[in-house]
Amino acid sequence: MNRANEISERVISNYQKDEGMMIIIYAQWCVNNGLDPKAVYLNAYPGQANNEYVMHMLEQTVTHEEAEPISNEMLLQVLSLFGNEDLAYAVSKEIEMMEAKE
Repeated sequence: MNRANEISERVISNYQKDEGMMIIIYAQWCVNNGLDPKAVYLNAYPGQANNEYVMHMLEQTVTHEEAEPISNEMLLQVLSLFGNEDLAYAVSKEIEMMEAKE
């Protein structure tokens, strides 16, 4: 394998790890706010119910009591950083509903 291919594979691998972290942050935010991460995700991406990687990452959360707080703003920034606008929109709708209940 040549050097360019190695670098390319490393960049892809790092992006996938970072994307996985983005999914975990999103899923933990959902748990922290009493939401089902899979349900909100599937609202944004109804055709991805069979995406094993995403579904696995959505299960990598801890209980609300064990978790660090994740602000709405931080989550939206992370989603935006990855160009995940559809999920950011679904999250924004959930935030609006939560704020309306307060």
